[in-house]
Amino acid sequence: MLKSTLSALSMLLAAVLAQPALAQMLYKSTMPDGRVVYGDKPAPGAVKVEATKPDTSNKGIVTSTPKEAAAVKQFEAERSSSEAGTDRVRAAETALREAEAKRVAGQEPLPGERLGTAGGASRLTDEYWQRQKGLEEAVEKARRELEGARGGR
Repeated sequence: MLKSTLSALSMLLAAVLAQPALAQMLYKSTMPDGRVVYGDKPAPGAVKVEATKPDTSNKGIVTSTPKEAAAVKQFEAERSSSEAGTDRVRAAETALREAEAKRVAGQEPLPGERLGTAGGASRLTDEYWQRQKGLEEAVEKARRELEGARGGR
């Protein structure tokens, strides 16, 4: 049992170590019609064959140059700024929609904002008109903020 396990393990180790040795030669074959064929062996009938050995060294990941790193930082800053501007516009649009909805909902007089007259009719109080003016000012303020956010994009 132990002998068969060691035998299987040694065969596996040999296969793993032999694999890079087999894949180390690359052939570039130029055919009579001008086509170029790459392979692990020369193409039959090739006019010209070039053998190259690919660089399989483990050099690691090449880091970016300082200029490239600065460009990446600049792009990230521009993207952040653009996203912040977009978020600001969305918030301003939401605020405008809410202010307009409050203005529409606030058109109905609240209790105490209507007074009866001697002739049996009624009229709206000054508080009602002040509230309407405040709702209208809130909508205008939201519109200005939206215009500012869109202009500052």
